[in-house]
Amino acid sequence: MNRTRITFVVIIVVALLLVGATLIIRNMGSTAGTSGLTVEKPESVTIRILTALPVEPWVRRAAQQFNAANRTVDGVPVQVQVEAVDGLTALGRWDRDEYGALPANTRLADLSDLEREELEDFPVAWIPDSRYLVELANAAYKERLGRDVFLTDGEYRARPIAISLFAWGLYNSRAEVLEKSFGDIDWNVIHDAAIARGGWPELGGEPAWGFFKLVVPNPAKNVGGLAAMIAAAGEYYDRTNISVEDVTNPDFQKWLQALMSAVTDFSSSSAYTAEDFALFGYSVGDGGQLLESDLLQNMQGILTRWEDPLQIYYPKYVTWFDFPFSVWVGPETTALQKNAALEFQRFLLSEEQQQAALAFGLRPANPTIPVDAIEGSLFVQWADRGVLPIVPRTTAMRSPDRDTLLALLRWFELNVNQ
Repeated sequence: MNRTRITFVVIIVVALLLVGATLIIRNMGSTAGTSGLTVEKPESVTIRILTALPVEPWVRRAAQQFNAANRTVDGVPVQVQVEAVDGLTALGRWDRDEYGALPANTRLADLSDLEREELEDFPVAWIPDSRYLVELANAAYKERLGRDVFLTDGEYRARPIAISLFAWGLYNSRAEVLEKSFGDIDWNVIHDAAIARGGWPELGGEPAWGFFKLVVPNPAKNVGGLAAMIAAAGEYYDRTNISVEDVTNPDFQKWLQALMSAVTDFSSSSAYTAEDFALFGYSVGDGGQLLESDLLQNMQGILTRWEDPLQIYYPKYVTWFDFPFSVWVGPETTALQKNAALEFQRFLLSEEQQQAALAFGLRPANPTIPVDAIEGSLFVQWADRGVLPIVPRTTAMRSPDRDTLLALLRWFELNVNQ
């Protein structure tokens, strides 16, 4: 064997030895790394979902069905825990960081066992009343942490699971009198009824009815009350957007004060205004602007107790709630929890659950499902009371910014809720 061939063989042998040694070292390192970083799959995972009051009954029933089906994600059984919380209340808790988000640049690997345990109850998803609440919460965290915590695109984006809108609900006896005296029901008609010094007799109603009483959710307890004031402002200014300057306009404040003074008692009202309407009848009010789904869910109770059905009317400026299912994307929750939330989101958006929402007076987020898709639809049951399968008005109020919302709430606290 000549020297060239010997040299070639030596090079090949050395190369093979180097490759073999590299593979051995890599495998050893991989084994060590895997044992140190792999998180063992839990026996089960429970996800906590904050849920707006109007959709809570539907979401809770869906969660019960989801849990009973023993669904899994990546082979791990999933259980859904639903927590009812008003949208404004939840927003305040996010703003004050009461749920305990991790500080910026904090890694899970650096947390103590106790700190990890405290994160086990962190909300995995939030279903607020409207997407603008998600945007406000995300803006606060982005300023604080320098990153988004709720997304508007991608796999974990906020997705509406149902929709509803604000509508007028008035006892039929009262509605007939107002329509005869003023025509179509709107905020200006309600304002004129509220300031009638002679009460119902001046409006053409019965003396026993007393003065007109407005039903509006307490804005301090229910985001619907804030939405009602925004809708009233839209009709006052005859446009879809309002600003801080509009809220602080003395003429508008005087007009709004007259409206709010027609509410019987904000201090004793609960977050469930439509339910109070059904329970206490005329003592709560003669009519008001409430969420359509809340009105529909309480129509039977109102008819049974008071034998005077509600008549539903749709306003000129429509305020929509879209109940976006919003997954928290921060490091406080695991990938398994996030994916479990997506699994439940898909369950809510399934055809079966979208149809089930109709029995709760909610309009499906899936546009291919009509409101009369099932026999138990409240839209079918109360069609003769003014409920529309398709709302023809396309003029929607725009979501106000944070400063405008705070200005409205501050005005309410100083002038009404005392």
